[in-house]
Amino acid sequence: MSVDSLLDDIQELNLSYLLLAQKLLREDSVAAMFRLKLNQKTADLVAALSPKQLVQLSRTRQLLCRMVLDDAEQLARLTQGQREQGLGQIHAALLMSAVAPAGVSAG
Repeated sequence: MSVDSLLDDIQELNLSYLLLAQKLLREDSVAAMFRLKLNQKTADLVAALSPKQLVQLSRTRQLLCRMVLDDAEQLARLTQGQREQGLGQIHAALLMSAVAPAGVSAG
């Protein structure tokens, strides 16, 4: 895969993420901030971005979203366990809820 193709994929993913974030923030800002791990100030900024600003921001060469489950052990437990599907989803939600929003230190 070429570098240009990867950058195009990153741009597309970033734009999709920003559009989803705005939609979630419009529908239920408190739940969206929890799901997206955003603080109030960042949530307000994302919600107020114009379409032009969304496109500009999506063109960054870095991913704007990040994996919440960055602990390999937790990720392995969720993907390799033989749990019932419903319990696995609850467990994943609990693990992700323990992650602090961006800019807020946990603990």
